[in-house]
Amino acid sequence: QALTLRGFCLPSPLTAWQKLKQLNQFPDFNNYLIFVLTRLKSEDEPTRSLSGLILKNNVKAHYQSFPPPVADFIKQECLNNIGDASSLIRATIGILITTIASKGELQMWPELLPQLCNLLNSEDYNTCEGAFGALQKICEDSSELLDSDALNRPLNIMIPKFLQFFKHCSPKIRSHAIACVNQFIMDRAQALMDNIDTFIEHLFALAVDDDPEVRKNVCRALVMLLEVRIDRLIPHMHSIIQYMLQRTQDHDENVALEACEFWLTLAEQPICKEVLASHLVQLIPILVNGMKYSEIDIILLKGDVEEDEAVPDSEQDIKPRFHKSRTVTLPHEAERPDGSEDAEDDDDDDALSDWNLRKCSAAALDVLANVFREELLPHLLPLLKGLLFHPEWVVKESGILVLGAIAEGCMQGMVPYLPELIPHLIQCLSDKKALVRSIACWTLSRYAHWVVSQPPDMHLKPLMTELLKRILDGNKRVQEAACSAFATLEEEACTELVPYLSYILDTLVFAFGKYQHKNLLILYDAIGTLADSVGHHLNQPEYIQKLMPPLIQKWNELKDEDKDLFPLLECLSSVATALQSGFLPYCEPVYQRCVTLVQKTLAQAMMYTQHPEQYEAPDKDFMIVALDLLSGLAEGLGGHVEQLVARSNIMTLLFQCMQDSMPEVRQSSFALLGDLTKACFIHVKPCIGTTLLTPAGPPFISVCNNATWAIGEICMQMGAEMQPYVQMVLNNLVEIINRPNTPKTLLENTAITIGRLGYVCPQEVAPMLQQFIRPWCTSLRNIRDNEEKDSAFRGICMMIGVNPGGVVQDFIFFCDAVASWVSPKDDLRDMFYKILHGFKDQVGEDNWQQFSEQFPPLLKERLAAFYGVSVCVVVGGITGECAASRSCCALVEGG
Repeated sequence: QALTLRGFCLPSPLTAWQKLKQLNQFPDFNNYLIFVLTRLKSEDEPTRSLSGLILKNNVKAHYQSFPPPVADFIKQECLNNIGDASSLIRATIGILITTIASKGELQMWPELLPQLCNLLNSEDYNTCEGAFGALQKICEDSSELLDSDALNRPLNIMIPKFLQFFKHCSPKIRSHAIACVNQFIMDRAQALMDNIDTFIEHLFALAVDDDPEVRKNVCRALVMLLEVRIDRLIPHMHSIIQYMLQRTQDHDENVALEACEFWLTLAEQPICKEVLASHLVQLIPILVNGMKYSEIDIILLKGDVEEDEAVPDSEQDIKPRFHKSRTVTLPHEAERPDGSEDAEDDDDDDALSDWNLRKCSAAALDVLANVFREELLPHLLPLLKGLLFHPEWVVKESGILVLGAIAEGCMQGMVPYLPELIPHLIQCLSDKKALVRSIACWTLSRYAHWVVSQPPDMHLKPLMTELLKRILDGNKRVQEAACSAFATLEEEACTELVPYLSYILDTLVFAFGKYQHKNLLILYDAIGTLADSVGHHLNQPEYIQKLMPPLIQKWNELKDEDKDLFPLLECLSSVATALQSGFLPYCEPVYQRCVTLVQKTLAQAMMYTQHPEQYEAPDKDFMIVALDLLSGLAEGLGGHVEQLVARSNIMTLLFQCMQDSMPEVRQSSFALLGDLTKACFIHVKPCIGTTLLTPAGPPFISVCNNATWAIGEICMQMGAEMQPYVQMVLNNLVEIINRPNTPKTLLENTAITIGRLGYVCPQEVAPMLQQFIRPWCTSLRNIRDNEEKDSAFRGICMMIGVNPGGVVQDFIFFCDAVASWVSPKDDLRDMFYKILHGFKDQVGEDNWQQFSEQFPPLLKERLAAFYGVSVCVVVGGITGECAASRSCCALVEGG
């Protein structure tokens, strides 16, 4: 009896699923499915293929429960029919074979690989192609297993076999063969490494193949080889570069895109400058040409639609939002915002979210600009003028993209041209084509740092004015680009924007009533960034009255389950921190809702843990973002948050969150613990015995970082009462600060906390001074003067007073750390003075001069200027008997 599957297309998805569930209770059902796929030639191909795909899903879900005769029948039918006359059926059988293999059957189906490899020798094209298709899928899914002892390393036979087919008369077979071998390049499979020269030789022979799929796979192979076996390519590099220059211009865009990846990979290699410099004259025009929108791009982007602000967004156009948990960091000297996160989105064509030639060309030009810097400009500048002023908007738009792509790498070389270029780009913000206006927003954001460095009236004010107009543009793509660009400008300009706050807020608030769903989420980011950038300057009744009503209205409209809460909560966190006491009228409902979100998520998590079959796992991002907003409230409101904490169970919830299985929850929990410690320690103190957890080490660095910072804040509140907990945390802190490759932020917070622990309990911490003083000093030398640094340095000075011998061997590092202060408080300066002069007096003038000879000039100058420590160079030997002197000798002799 034949089973046809046409009926499965008619019921609703639920009915079809229920029908399949019923049928799966009959063991023979899967026999019918394979029968329809392989033998029922009277059925049309889509129906046969559908039968195979249903069987594939059954294999994924229930294969272990298949009766052995059924499993054996399916496997035999697959191998017997891999050469079906239909390419669709061959592909479906290949997928089925791969799925069975992925269920652990490569070991349990020993005849599979030998039979497929044997079928490659068939004179029947369909059999050879079907077998190769299945092998390619197996290579993609099981590359590591194929190169393991578990299967007796079948690659030793398969790789040479595949290489034989590089010269096959069929382009489809040649393409399969290259694709199979390509799967093993990145893992450096030994069987491939043993045949690497033959592989490369065969690739070169296929370089000018007529088939685009073959050329694409050749390019892909060369890109990967560039990364893992560049030693074998170097002798041929000139020819390979010439070949890739041709292929980057291939008439088939898929080939051109694969070839364009070569330049991205080459830019990461140390030999890039040496091998590519002489080819830039050819490469740069090719990349620039690849940055133009294609006709299909413009259709997909609705490039002819100028006004679409009234068109509601399609929900699938809105990317999922993920909240990034708060990480506590310290301010650095000469710090400015790092636009690296924004810089990755060179040209954010959401409708073209797939990687394409335009994006790849722009990314390649960006990375090459970072390699060659100003050396790139002689090849670019002659092209740029023609592009930027071209009458065709598509060409003009690509020129603006080029200018943005080179901004980071070529900034110094571009500076002389920016006084003319920036006004031109600002004019382009008013271009009649929306795609030109949007790319002009992005490119101007890439030069925001330079704009802000000039007198405000020269470029900042005109740019700000035009960007605010574009925020209210009639085109949604332009609105999005302008909002993102303005956020970057806010980060760079900071308090330079204060005189224009009223105008800025009027525009952003007006946008609330204008924006569709997607851009509304970006608008929250722009408002939050503004609050971060201008800080307490936002705390004016006029500004609060403009900003808060629309935010609170959105807050009230959103349900607890709505993920739009993420960006709004992030925005409110920044606003609360900036407004400080100005946020008080709005704080209670916001605070209560955050506590409710935390409580609901914890309850859902507990129900899911106890009854996973009945309840869904909660989205813990709701809890994380609520914890971070509570941190913002505590930081902004300070002591005013005390009454809110007193009337809630937040400390109990916080203790649960600090033990959560999800690292991001713990990360945000410890940040909130630190902020509550600063704001209302009276409620934290009773919980210290249970909450003062030892910082957790890798792999969750961010959790460790925030826990370490929180302990430092607790130290400052506890004072000498910290003594019982010193040993609990000190050993871990010393281990962290001495651990190689520890991230800078964690090192800095660890150093601060060690210093604070020593400040409140110097007798207990000082004995370990020698174990951490050197990394402690190097970690804090670049931190900007602030209260945290102040307390940490007071702690180190007190520990030196208790244990002066602990600093002797690394005294030069202490000198360097002291010199990093710009304006220490008078009493701290006095502490430094006494330690420096005490050390100098102890070792004697001659020994001090010899010791200080190794100081860098700037360090000598600062110590002399700020602390009256003379560091003239004196030639002579070192003598003396004191311990400090002997240590100086050892230090000088050891360099």
